[in-house]
Amino acid sequence: MTFDINVIVSNLPDILSGAWVTIVIWIITTPAAAVLGFLVAVARRFGGVILDKAFGIVIAVLRGTPFLIQIFLVYYGGPFVGLSLDPIPAGVIGLSIYGAAYFSEIFRSGFAAVPKGHIEAGICVGLTQGQIIRRILLPEMTMLVLPPSVNMTVILMKETAVLSIITVPELTATLSAIGSQQYAFVEALFVLALFYWVLVELTGWLGHLAETKLTRFRFFNI
Repeated sequence: MTFDINVIVSNLPDILSGAWVTIVIWIITTPAAAVLGFLVAVARRFGGVILDKAFGIVIAVLRGTPFLIQIFLVYYGGPFVGLSLDPIPAGVIGLSIYGAAYFSEIFRSGFAAVPKGHIEAGICVGLTQGQIIRRILLPEMTMLVLPPSVNMTVILMKETAVLSIITVPELTATLSAIGSQQYAFVEALFVLALFYWVLVELTGWLGHLAETKLTRFRFFNI
């Protein structure tokens, strides 16, 4: 068996189309998951015991079940509750909710790491909860949550491959079809692995660059 580069070249338009769908879904779901996770973390921090416990149960369920099951429930179980979605919207919603559960815990840990004395000082000078979040919690927690946030971004990127199971035309689905039709599984898997490896390395590099910039900013503003 030899590696046939012609399989890749002849199917390049379809491969690029699948890669584009993967990247777009990833770009949409990552900030959506981060924002939703942040709002949940804020609600658990300032919303009282009942809200904290309620969100805690939901997050425990989302983190304790495989994403594959969750996306099946969103796509195939949605019609039972009047929610009929096409594959791509279902994938975006499912992946955003899945990521939000993990981002909420990242931000909640970041909140907890901020010294209580800083928050008490803000209260003493008359800052509102919103001002405390913007002026104290967010600046101090940013450096703490950046590394795990980058890691979660990478995880969400990899989880886009699961969306092929609900017929989202992303790269995994595209290359799986090419491999099956032309019996070129090695070529298809090679391209798929290379694509995700490049994205992981690029994301890690950007995360390291952001961490370096923020560290310098914090140093010069002490």
